Amino acid sequence: MRSIATRQRRAPAVCALLAALSQHVAAQSPAPAAAPQLRTVDIKGETLRAAAASYSTTTLEAEEIQQQHVSQTQDLFRNVPGMHVQNYQLSGVADTIVLRGFGGGGHGGDLGVVLDGIPLNEAMSHADGYVDFNVIVPLEIDRLRVFRGPVSALYGNFNRAGLVAVETRKRGAYKDLDLSIGSHGSVDVQAALGLRVREGEHLNLAAQHYRSDGFRAQSQSERTTVAGRWTKAVTPALEIALSARLHQADGDNPGYVTAAQFASDPYGKDPRAMNDGAKKHFGTVRADVNYQAAPDLKLLSFAYATRQDFTRWFSRPANSTTWRQREENYDRSVFGAGTSLNGRTQTSWSPLNWVLGVETFRESTDYQYFDDLANRARTAGAINDRRSRLNSLSAFTEIEAPVHRLFKPSLGLRWDRFSGDCEKNGPETGSDPCGPLHKITHTSPKLGVRSDVLPELELRASWAEGFALPNTFAKYALGAADLDPNVFRQTEVGMQWKPRPGISLDVAAYRLTSSDEIRTVAPGIYENYGETRRTGVEISALWAVRRDLDLSLTYGSANSEVTASANPALLGKRVAAVPRHTATASAAWSPLAHWTGTVTWRRVGSYAVNADNSIGYGGYNTVDLGLTYRAQPYQIYATVANVTDKVYATTASLIGGTELFAPGAPRTLKVGVQMQF
Repeated sequence: MRSIATRQRRAPAVCALLAALSQHVAAQSPAPAAAPQLRTVDIKGETLRAAAASYSTTTLEAEEIQQQHVSQTQDLFRNVPGMHVQNYQLSGVADTIVLRGFGGGGHGGDLGVVLDGIPLNEAMSHADGYVDFNVIVPLEIDRLRVFRGPVSALYGNFNRAGLVAVETRKRGAYKDLDLSIGSHGSVDVQAALGLRVREGEHLNLAAQHYRSDGFRAQSQSERTTVAGRWTKAVTPALEIALSARLHQADGDNPGYVTAAQFASDPYGKDPRAMNDGAKKHFGTVRADVNYQAAPDLKLLSFAYATRQDFTRWFSRPANSTTWRQREENYDRSVFGAGTSLNGRTQTSWSPLNWVLGVETFRESTDYQYFDDLANRARTAGAINDRRSRLNSLSAFTEIEAPVHRLFKPSLGLRWDRFSGDCEKNGPETGSDPCGPLHKITHTSPKLGVRSDVLPELELRASWAEGFALPNTFAKYALGAADLDPNVFRQTEVGMQWKPRPGISLDVAAYRLTSSDEIRTVAPGIYENYGETRRTGVEISALWAVRRDLDLSLTYGSANSEVTASANPALLGKRVAAVPRHTATASAAWSPLAHWTGTVTWRRVGSYAVNADNSIGYGGYNTVDLGLTYRAQPYQIYATVANVTDKVYATTASLIGGTELFAPGAPRTLKVGVQMQF
């Protein structure tokens, strides 16, 4: 068995993968009767962590995350099989995240994201489900879990490709600092502080400031985030907490380049792109009341409020010769609350781990859209100037019953109801619908089972359903009153095999179908018509070859195609923006004490750029190198990303009939130091 010192020398990617492959939480029987005592259970569903093993779930813990020294949370996703970030290279603008054959997560509504149980997805900001990971400080993360597919009953809309659940540090005494500088004038300062103020009282703080000149002209960016949480045990059974978060970001964007420019001057700027950029202010406050009613019964309640404003300027082709700049303004407010019972119950045939809860939120967004600007100067009235409201009420339950090592079933059920309306704030020239939202309800079941057929082999299978509301302003159209939600159903089988210490293999195969997709029949008139099918295989593997050498691999394939459409030409076509496969292979070598060198190869396969698949992008490969020296209480690190200085595109798209590219960064050096006091 390896020593602790040897394990600490592992590369960040290897450590992250090992954590993902090793997540098995044994079901626990209830403790003997005793006086209620608060436990570290601050997020709904913590008692069901073992049930997550019934589904393909990747978990990254704080230590592994910190060893990766990332500036953005989404940089962690290359360690998740089948997960890929389509980087727009537009500072202040959320990237698109690909998972389970869906190509619209993050920038659209295909991926749910929650921070300490509260959704970060924005109902009507730029695109339904838009989410900005930059409001999270990487150094404050205690645990990050990625549920692959619509498998979690604890969260609803935007959960169809999967869910990213981020939990911040809420206990402990620590003083962490990560400082780095890099190519293109980049500076990243992160700090996290955990204090035990007095018995039963804790304070956790985190902050990040990041700035960069960018690797292209007009690509400067700067952002700052601060977060804090105060926790107080009022009695042995009652705990209260107050938390807050502030974020500010401002950046300039050079925009996309055409195919000809990408071939001749990939890091240049199209002369038709204007002074694009984005700015954002974000603030949220939250109160928690946690009550331990019994040793195995806890009531978790919370309420929160969020306010933000976001403005974006974006130049893009209107046709083959003309570019236009548009302006979008979003002023958003959210009020939400929820409560859940989390418990463990012993029955005559099995212990039960369960959660039962209810949540609600009211979200309001003032939206303005202007087009054909002249360097941010408005030349005409608003195309849209309106306020949309979305109200949600949800109830959910999940139960796990580890009856026998060969039969450990879990069941989840979620019910959601949505209502709202849209009204105009001023004159508009656009024709998007704006009226009351017809009440929509949906019930989503989730079923899973796992079986320890051998001490070294666990099998799992699951079936789960998710849903999506009509997109953007379609939900506020009179002609959408009879629409059903777009329904997604996933079937999955998987296995985790550990034949001997130092070798782990996890394999999953899935089939995910969608029905009742929504199309426009005529202006303001919609119908449920359209289906897709997504299939794929995901693999995670770790091999500790020797005491000083570790190898790891994550791989995901995705075959996404249209199976029913009002346009016969699209039948059998690939869903756009979804790579055929992605892979990350890493080797970590520790020939000397305290020193670790890493090499990481990343492959992104080909994908269709447009719906009829007439344009495609061939994908790319990159190689990164890293070197770390660790000697408590600090570590010094250096990385070289894209060591071969390869020219590649992180996004290829078609806008206004023109193929456009977002160039990836050239060879980039980063050096830093991380200290733990």
